[in-house]
Amino acid sequence: MLDYVKTILQKVSFNRFLFERELKKGLAYLLPEELLDFKVWCYAKFGHLHQAILLRHVGPLALLPNA
Repeated sequence: MLDYVKTILQKVSFNRFLFERELKKGLAYLLPEELLDFKVWCYAKFGHLHQAILLRHVGPLALLPNA
């Protein structure tokens, strides 16, 4: 499902309303173990375009503490 959500977001990234709607739907589809990879990918791919939307729905991208 992760690849599907990524594909959809890439196709709608030109429009912030569509992007936000599909991001919310995509977050509902993903498994908990996919969320961190998805979050990192979203910020890398769309952080410059849709930072406010990502902060609102995905949360801030913080560094993970060393294990």
